[in-house]
Amino acid sequence: MAGSRIAAVAGVRPQRVVGNDELGRGLGVTAEWIERRVGVRERRFAGAEETVTGMAAGAAAKALSAAGLAPVDVDLLVLATCSMPSPMPSGAASVAALLGVPHVAAFDVNAACAGFCYALGVADGLVRARTSRVALVIGAERMTDWVDRDDVDTATVFADGAGAAVVVAAERVGIHPVEWGGDGDKAGLVAIPDRHGSVTMQGQAVYRWVTSELTAVAAAACARAGIAPADLKGFVTHQANLRMIERLATGLGATNAAVARDVVETGNTSAASVPLALSRLIDLGQVRPGDPILLMGFGAGLSYAAQVVTCP
Repeated sequence: MAGSRIAAVAGVRPQRVVGNDELGRGLGVTAEWIERRVGVRERRFAGAEETVTGMAAGAAAKALSAAGLAPVDVDLLVLATCSMPSPMPSGAASVAALLGVPHVAAFDVNAACAGFCYALGVADGLVRARTSRVALVIGAERMTDWVDRDDVDTATVFADGAGAAVVVAAERVGIHPVEWGGDGDKAGLVAIPDRHGSVTMQGQAVYRWVTSELTAVAAAACARAGIAPADLKGFVTHQANLRMIERLATGLGATNAAVARDVVETGNTSAASVPLALSRLIDLGQVRPGDPILLMGFGAGLSYAAQVVTCP
């Protein structure tokens, strides 16, 4: 097998929908102010029973079913998350147990909002190396556990959810080389300062970093895949901010691509945002099997990762 491909992708969103009117009342701002500032109209907040691992297992089960596979077929499980309530045990081990595959190789990846793309790059390499045959790559977060509900900069943006992809060996390359890296000098721009603290974010500085530096990362990922940005059929970035997403798409020149705008209904779900946005784009029929799609995650670290994939 020459490469790997995504066989299926699926998402799980919590039941509770929180609109801007409800959220704004507690923060002393209007619904219009929130939407104008970050582009979000509503988001999902997890209930007590909707845990990181539970949502991750739900998304993974849906993705496996869509791929025509069973949990017993999985030999690798990589969970991208930065919002587990405890560092031990790993969330991936718990997800494997929930799925009924407790003896699978399972580990967590913490690259915050870039986590899913990091995990996908790892899974691609292990499948191509024949270390793995069927890998589950999951992004799952309960960011609301780590947000100060009185902080207008973070409470209006972050939300909860999970998305999963099944990665299998393929005769043709369906996941192109990942373009990844980070800028540790700026790591403090998005952080949780202590173990009992909440997320802090210097939003304007992050916005400047993304819009000034990451268009080149997206272009480099396209170059690694041997595709021009104008030939992309889909562009799925981390769903951080609607203005940020649109500026990246324009700056890249992805003129013929369906641009994921899942942030409007789902908010910023950190590592879950890319698979959730991809699954919505597929469900809406805005991309079709075989289409080239650019995925890109970025966030705390400051970390980034991007790769072109073939739509399942």
